[in-house]
Amino acid sequence: MTNSTGFKSYFQLHNVDWGSMMSATWETVWMTLLSMVAIVILGIILGLILYETRNKPGIGYRILNWLVGLFVNIFRSIPFIILIILLLPITMKLAGTIIGPRAALPSLIISAAPFYARMVESYFREVDSGVLEAAESMGATTWEIITKVLLPESKPALIAGATVTTISLIGYTAMAGAIGAGGLGNLAYQDGFQASNNTVTLVATVIICLFVFIVQFVGDIFVKITDKRTL
Repeated sequence: MTNSTGFKSYFQLHNVDWGSMMSATWETVWMTLLSMVAIVILGIILGLILYETRNKPGIGYRILNWLVGLFVNIFRSIPFIILIILLLPITMKLAGTIIGPRAALPSLIISAAPFYARMVESYFREVDSGVLEAAESMGATTWEIITKVLLPESKPALIAGATVTTISLIGYTAMAGAIGAGGLGNLAYQDGFQASNNTVTLVATVIICLFVFIVQFVGDIFVKITDKRTL
C-alpha cells in the first residue's frame, strides 16, 4: 500500500496529467493507424505501377514509370520536418487547419507512402518468376496474376514492410507533434520540455516505445501466419 501511494505521489508531484497523457496517446494511435491505411493502399498502387511498367515496351509505359519514380524519389528524400513546412498550403486546403492531428495526416502519408512503394516494388521483384510464367501459360490475365499470384506470394514481405513503415511513422508523429500536430510528441515537447517537466517527457517516451514493441510483435505474428515457409 505504501509503495503504491508513493508511486502515485511521485507522479503527482511532477504534475503528470494522465488525462492529457491518454488523450495524446490516442491521438498518436489515431494518426498512425489512419495514415498507415492510406500509406499501404497508396504504396501498393505506386509499387505495382513501378513494377509493371519497368520493362514494358512503349513510350507511354516509360513516361509513367519515370513520373512515378520521380515522385517516389523526391518525396522519400525530403526530411520530414521540412516536408511538413512545404506542405502547409496543401494541408490548409485539405484539412482546414495547420495544427492538430488531422493536419499531420497529409505530411505523414506523403512522406511514408513513397518509402513503402519502393519496398513494395522490391518485394514484387522477389516473387519467383517461374510461378508468374506458369500463371501466364495457363492464360491468366494481368489482373488475375496481380491478385492471385503477385500479391499472395509477396504477402509476408508486404506485411513486414508495413511493420517497418509503421514504426518509422510513429517517429514521424512525434516530430509532427513538436510543431503542433498533437499526440505524444506534442505533449512531450510542450508539457515536458518547455515546462521543464522531465517526467512527462519520460512517460511519453515509454508509451511510444511500448507502442513500437506492440506493432513489431503484431507484425511478426502476421508475417509468420502468412509465410508458407514457416507452416
